[in-house]
Amino acid sequence: MKACRNSIRIWLAGAALAAAVLAHPAPAAAQFTDPDQTVGVKPELLKQAGIDQKLNNQVPLDLAFRDEHGNTVELAQLFAGKPVILTLVYYNCPMLCTQVLNALDRSLEGIPLEIGKDFNVITVSIDPTDYPALAEAKHAVYAGMYRRPGAQYGWHFLTGQESQIKQLADAVGFRYAYDPDSHQYAHASGIMVLTPAGKVSKYFYGVNYPERDLRLGLVDASREKIGTLTDQLLLFCYHYDPHTGKYGLLISRVLQLGGLVTVLIGAVFLVFLFRGEHYSLPGGRA
Repeated sequence: MKACRNSIRIWLAGAALAAAVLAHPAPAAAQFTDPDQTVGVKPELLKQAGIDQKLNNQVPLDLAFRDEHGNTVELAQLFAGKPVILTLVYYNCPMLCTQVLNALDRSLEGIPLEIGKDFNVITVSIDPTDYPALAEAKHAVYAGMYRRPGAQYGWHFLTGQESQIKQLADAVGFRYAYDPDSHQYAHASGIMVLTPAGKVSKYFYGVNYPERDLRLGLVDASREKIGTLTDQLLLFCYHYDPHTGKYGLLISRVLQLGGLVTVLIGAVFLVFLFRGEHYSLPGGRA
């Protein structure tokens, strides 16, 4: 009976996967949001901004920053054995950075994984003149918007020295440039997912991060140590495309899973059929 229950469990997970596929079909083509739109910045500076993928690159975890309370912390302390979503913004940004953080918050509110429990978020200002009081204000806003208690301890807003900021930005391929006339930064919009060991696992671009993709990215970065059976089945059937920063459906994997589910359903049916025949014999004996 335990084997039957396991088979039924897998069948139910497969059904959940099918429902998820129907509810969130893979895009027919990659959709991009222009990442290099910064109000008031000279157009030539925009050419210096962008994101160069450095998948599997190691982030220097010994870099020291100041957290939202003004305390000096090393990046390693903020991972705590969990995958991390990294955002590089600056706190006086007039538009784009706020869009990035708002979009991230919306997506995180829609997934069952929780900040502080399953993963952490680290937001670092690329402006070395930003100070902890600004970081504290941002922390209060987004911890409140998230509406779950874990954000208070798992979403960190950091400030730091220019040399530290540049080392971190270089490690994840985040390029930006300062415009002294407008006192603003030209930068791209996107977020990075890091493994618990601090290696770059995924990039998501623009100011829209689909809940499914972000959820799978976190589960994948954790080496499937977080998430549910359904998440693992989705990872089996979806493949991350580094060129688009999205997860796409692998039809061959879906067919394999469908074949497995069909076989298991048949096996469960045969088990119950033979058990029924066994108990229908005279005297209840084979």
